[in-house]
Formats: sequence, C-alpha cells, structure tokens
Amino acid sequence: MKLKAMYSFLNADLRAVEKELEETVRSDYAQLSEAALHLLQAGGKRIRPVFVLLAAKFGTYDIERVKHVAVALELIHMASLVHDDVIDDAELRRGRQTIKAKWSNRFAMYAGDYMFARSLELMTRLENPRAHRILANTIVEVCRGEIEQIKDKYRFDQNLRCYLRRIKRKTALLIAASCQLGAIAANAAKEVADRLNLFGYYVGMSFQITDDILDFTGTEAQLGKPAGSDLLQGNVTLPVLFAMEDERARERITAVHPKTTPDEMKEIIALIKQTDAIEKSYALSDRYLQKAFRVLETLPKNKARSTLYDIAKYIGKRDS
Repeated sequence: MKLKAMYSFLNADLRAVEKELEETVRSDYAQLSEAALHLLQAGGKRIRPVFVLLAAKFGTYDIERVKHVAVALELIHMASLVHDDVIDDAELRRGRQTIKAKWSNRFAMYAGDYMFARSLELMTRLENPRAHRILANTIVEVCRGEIEQIKDKYRFDQNLRCYLRRIKRKTALLIAASCQLGAIAANAAKEVADRLNLFGYYVGMSFQITDDILDFTGTEAQLGKPAGSDLLQGNVTLPVLFAMEDERARERITAVHPKTTPDEMKEIIALIKQTDAIEKSYALSDRYLQKAFRVLETLPKNKARSTLYDIAKYIGKRDS
C-alpha cells in the first residue's frame, strides 16, 4: 500500500492544512512569498502534519484547532530544509532548484528565519503554555542539530553516538513534537501525549536512518538529487560509519571532498554497497521501529493507532 493511501481518510483535513500553509507563508514582501511558495510547491510527504492529525485523534479532534499546530510543525521542517541547503551548498531539492540556488545564500537564510518566526506566531493561536514551550524547545534543538551538522562536515573520525545525537536533533525530535503537540491540541491525556512523543522519537530515528541509507541505494529520480550527495557534501551518515570499518572503503571514503567527481562517487558508492554497511544500517533502523511498535501497543485502540502502525512499518521499508 502506498503511504498516502494509509491516511486517505484525512484527505479533507490535509487539504485544509495545505491551504493554511499557503496562506501562512505569504508575505507583503513579494520575493519572500515567492521563495516560500517555491519550496512549498515542490511537494513533500507532509508526514509531520499527518502525525499531528493522527495524534489529535486520541483526544477531542477539531481540525480548526489542530490545523494551526500541523502548519507550525511543517514550517519548522521547511525552514530547516532551507538552512540545510545553504549549509550543504545544495542546488536541488526534490528535483527543483533550492532557494539558495535560485536566489542567494543570504536570502535563503532570511527565508528560513521567516518560516521559523511564522511557526511561533501561528502556535500562539493554541492557548497552552506547555505547547509553546515544547515548540520553542524543538526549534532550539533543530538549530543545534544544524550547527552540529556544520561542525561535523568531513569529520570522518566521529562515532556512532555523535551521529545518533545529530539525527535526533535534526529529525527525530520534530516528529516526536508533531505527535505530542497534536495530542495536546486535542486535549488528550498527558500520559497519552507523552507516549505519542516517545513513539514519534523512535519513528523519527528510523526515518532518518532510512533516509541516509537511500542516499546510497536510491536513484536520482527517486531522490530528486544525485545518489551519494550527502557524503559528497561532507555528511557522515550511518552507512558511511559502518562502511569505514572496512579498511579499503575507509581509505576511499576519507578522501572525499567537495570536488570529488561523479565517476569517483559512483565507485565509492559501489564500494560501500560491497560492505555490510547497508544491512547493518537497516538493522539499527528496525530496532528503533520495534521500540515504536511497543509504545503503540500501550495506546488506546483506534483507527489512528492502526494507521500510525502502518506508517511506521512503511517508513522502515520505503524506497524514496
């Protein structure tokens, strides 16, 4: 089953979220609106809004209340993508020019900051100080993750703990917050919201590990960018860490730099695939998924719970 089919019963509410998202990113400054809409119209899974809506099904569901939270979380994600593209000097995002490529680095940084600010502004419509603290803390952690990503570029001597801490801040905490804040917006029990937060964290870790695997196993058509782009940009991911346990692979990987040619990258990707790095990465991703499933079992049974299970299972097996 395709991902979108799993939550098709949310389609009308997701359209409301998309409409709110478009309205929120518009600005009196035409170029800023154009840039934000450029990224928005590139598409995306909108997985964070989906998690917000599903988590809200564990409480008193009201789309008019919950949609603001869904948009706020997606805006944080969008802002982090814009900043990531500046950090990575990326030209393409989902097969389209990045904001930094189409305009400039400086403009992209301000566009990302604008999205962060709009996220905070939108969240004030939910009159809940706890929710505001969670969102603010999530933004802080996402920014710390971006700083760590800069610091760790081409640092091939980093360890597994360093990688896991970075993806926790970069990806997992935002998905965790999506689940927790969706539940809070629907006035779900605190215990339920906290368990959904933990579920989101485990799923988020698995999601990012799978993403990092796909950078080596996916095609350019699937990824919207050349395979191996993360490594070429200096991002040391889990498959790279495992591959470097092989001395021959380590020698080639540690020689990667921004000017490494496409042909050289193809050879390095092939070398990584010859090791057991991909299999070991999938195994760690699956360990996080199993933890997520165990948390789900403690939640009330409803359609949202079974959908969260299906989405988590899909995340561990996806190919794009």
